[in-house]
Amino acid sequence: MNQKLISEIGKSQRLRIVNTLKRTQGLSVNELSRKLDMSYMGIKQHCVELEKNGYLDTWRRPKGPKNIGRPEMAYRLTRSAHELFPHTSNAATLSLLGAAAQLYGPTAPEKLLFRLFQEKTTGYRSKVRGETPRERARWLARLRDHEGCMTEFSATGPQASLVEFHSPILDLIEAYPIVMRLESEMMQNVLGCSVRREDATASGLYCCIHWLT
Repeated sequence: MNQKLISEIGKSQRLRIVNTLKRTQGLSVNELSRKLDMSYMGIKQHCVELEKNGYLDTWRRPKGPKNIGRPEMAYRLTRSAHELFPHTSNAATLSLLGAAAQLYGPTAPEKLLFRLFQEKTTGYRSKVRGETPRERARWLARLRDHEGCMTEFSATGPQASLVEFHSPILDLIEAYPIVMRLESEMMQNVLGCSVRREDATASGLYCCIHWLT
């Protein structure tokens, strides 16, 4: 995190708010207050300041599971907040991929990325343990979380998934969308089961769900 961002975020309470929002698709002041055990006004003041500095925005969210009642105001992160979390500097990688396309043709970047994810697959398979896809998914979640993907394993009845709230390679994904497919294929090879990817991004909130099928 650079010094400018540190000075703008300032207080540790604001960092707690940002970290909490990162693992959601947005929360109201009341929800933040309950999760962080802080006063309503304290949360509100911090959110107003974070919004002023461009790290949060607001939206009116339907209230309740049946969307009954007056919509409530919720806060969510903006794209500017992405810089507050670990991310890989892919400028050199993007330049090399661009140069490869110029020298060897438009398919060269995809071939290089395919090779890169083959190596990542081999690395994960050497570390992941477990007899079943779910057991291996728990291991993979820990590895991905350590890499800064903010990964959580979730299982409810027959459904299981890996939920990721951050991507350290977001700029690479945006430049080469094939990376999303390569990530899914990598997970399938590591877990030994089919994986269906679902991206849900709003404002600056990144969320990717890998469903184990």
